[in-house]
Amino acid sequence: MRIIFDIIYIFDAMQSNWLCVAWPLAATVWLFTSPLHLHYCLELRMYKNRFFTPSLTRLSVSFAAAAMLAACASTGSGPQFSKADDSFTGQVRVVDAPAVYAGNPVKLAGSNFKPGQEVQFFYEGIAILPQAVVADAEGKFTTETAIPAGAEPGRHSVVVSATNPNAAQVFPLKISPQIALSGEDQFSIVNQKLVTGLYQSAYSPKNNVVFAAAAVGRPPVKESQLVKVSPDTLQVLQAVTPIQAPARKGPDGQEQPGGVFAVYGIAVDDANGTVWVTNTRQNTIAVYRQTDLALIKQFAPGEVGHGRDVAIDSQQGKAYVSTAFTPNIEVFSTTTLEKIGTIEPQSSIRGPNARPFGSMSLALDAASGKLFVVSGTGEVAVINTADDSVAKVFPVAGVNSSSGIAYDASTNRIFVSSQGSDNVAIIDADSGQTLNTVLVGAGSLNVAFDPVSKLAYTANRGANTVTVLNSNGEIVANLDAGPMPNHISVGPNGSVYVVNKGQGANAESNNITRIQRK
Repeated sequence: MRIIFDIIYIFDAMQSNWLCVAWPLAATVWLFTSPLHLHYCLELRMYKNRFFTPSLTRLSVSFAAAAMLAACASTGSGPQFSKADDSFTGQVRVVDAPAVYAGNPVKLAGSNFKPGQEVQFFYEGIAILPQAVVADAEGKFTTETAIPAGAEPGRHSVVVSATNPNAAQVFPLKISPQIALSGEDQFSIVNQKLVTGLYQSAYSPKNNVVFAAAAVGRPPVKESQLVKVSPDTLQVLQAVTPIQAPARKGPDGQEQPGGVFAVYGIAVDDANGTVWVTNTRQNTIAVYRQTDLALIKQFAPGEVGHGRDVAIDSQQGKAYVSTAFTPNIEVFSTTTLEKIGTIEPQSSIRGPNARPFGSMSLALDAASGKLFVVSGTGEVAVINTADDSVAKVFPVAGVNSSSGIAYDASTNRIFVSSQGSDNVAIIDADSGQTLNTVLVGAGSLNVAFDPVSKLAYTANRGANTVTVLNSNGEIVANLDAGPMPNHISVGPNGSVYVVNKGQGANAESNNITRIQRK
């Protein structure tokens, strides 16, 4: 009999609803351990009370145990499985910070929750907030918590649990690495303010000039420039504003001014003396003359869906344009300026995480006739430029939300930068095997490889840095790049050009920076 009382006393000392388990458990032990006679007198001590029972049969104890379990269930000691939110569309995001770091606070904002819905966050089975936050009348909330100083960089799956009505989702909270600045003494660094809204740049070896594309604001975009820049002084030599775009439908369905054919992605064609740009907002492209920035051809809206990057293959006489949100890589003749084809790589990923291939950055190796295309799905497609066939598509291990790509022909290695994993992956182009992944900084957006210095440069938009790597992935330097470095292009004699955006009021925003190994 002592074992029965020990069970009850242990749970009694816990001062909790564990008594709901203790009583039925004690009764069960008694049923299977007491002598085989019909009645037994059992002393029971209740939580904060004592009472004595007359003789109970095993049957009556069984009913008592069942009743206690039912009573505990009805008093809310476990999940009640109350009303579910069958139309749950709640969203959570990090606000007021470009990146989340260990040891720092993080502010989380919720939207599309039900008014009055109570929301708690759990990680490793532990509630993150001291108490649940309640969605306001618009289904919104903001809350703040602290990230432990020892938190590891990476994407952490935080459970967002809502009640009244009930719903849950997993929120990937990305903690970015903090890479110290280093190696500045190894480089010659010069910067100059250009124009507002810099996106990309491209260098013309034939004419020894740098071209840059800039656009400001959301549609209808009214401010945009294509500029020609001295590679030595970084002074603007010439600038032009794109022509007006046709009227467009606004979010409310009403017709609104079309703004200008704002320019974003850019590439040069020295064989024909042209500059190709993407007009992302109008889903099209345009071609300008290098010498005077005169518009040669403005393609009609809708020609290229959300054009991002342009790569020019002068040997094949082709211009390749990526489309960001679709698999399509649109192909144009650089002589006739007509569309001549569409390449559609198919994703190699299967299962619940499968998504369509989305062509982002392009890296051309004209000598081998290969075009390397990175997808936001974390894959690389290899295109044969002779016939525009897809040679292969393979996933890249250890990356998330990839956006930039570069190629080193001397080692046959591909570099992939990924915003979602804050890293650069180094991949063998033949096997598709990931040789190394290197944490470089928050929001690793674009990467470029300089064949002279044999160094890869990655723009970390959230960290405001440019990280320099050798072909093995060793960090050579981590340089201050000003607010939001957006793109890197390769220049002459082992130099690269970095353009950044940032806020217009910041003196270090909208600069072009030349970086060259000493």
